[in-house]
Amino acid sequence: MTQENTSSAQSKNAKTRLLESARDTIRQKGFAATSINDLCEAAGVTKGAFFHYFKSKEALGVAAADFWSETTGELFAAAPYHQPEDPLERVLAYLEFRRAIIGGESFEYTCLVGTMVQELHDTSPAIRDACAASIFGHAATLQEDIRLAMQAREIAAEWTPESLARHTQAVLQGAFILAKASDDPEIARESVDHLIRYIRALFSAPLDTIDRIHPPHTKGENYDKS
Repeated sequence: MTQENTSSAQSKNAKTRLLESARDTIRQKGFAATSINDLCEAAGVTKGAFFHYFKSKEALGVAAADFWSETTGELFAAAPYHQPEDPLERVLAYLEFRRAIIGGESFEYTCLVGTMVQELHDTSPAIRDACAASIFGHAATLQEDIRLAMQAREIAAEWTPESLARHTQAVLQGAFILAKASDDPEIARESVDHLIRYIRALFSAPLDTIDRIHPPHTKGENYDKS
């Protein structure tokens, strides 16, 4: 490897470490309570390295939202919920997958962009917009399966695939807030269970499946979400 390539690899690693430290530390402490020193210490880099990549803490917040979208997008793209042939079952499998990754400390399973936008939607339009792009962009990945499920079941309704996809994210983000408030991830799983029942009812699917899959108080399986 040439000196130039070595320098490039080291630079990339330092930037990635800063983004990873932002992802984990902000979810745990919040954006305002996370200092640049905290981020540098967690990443193992100097403050000079921080300002080499990011002009400000706000710029880091925007980049962290984009990094979150990229890395979680890869996780969801490779997840098994895409496998069912029935589009409705794919939507329900997505929710089952979201339920399964709720576990551990709250910062380990809650959403970085949801955390940041709750705190900064009025004070940082740049971070708010980056978080919105992440949340709505993820919701959009569900729209085609919802549309196909409506088509297969000849459902004509006032609601749209877009609105239902957004509603799934509203429930999930709200579930995370309740889990934080109660210090109990089971509260979040409970909300997902209700969402699954709701979507089954919208599509007139059997309502008892969820209770066969995971009886009350079943703990979700932990996944590595880093």
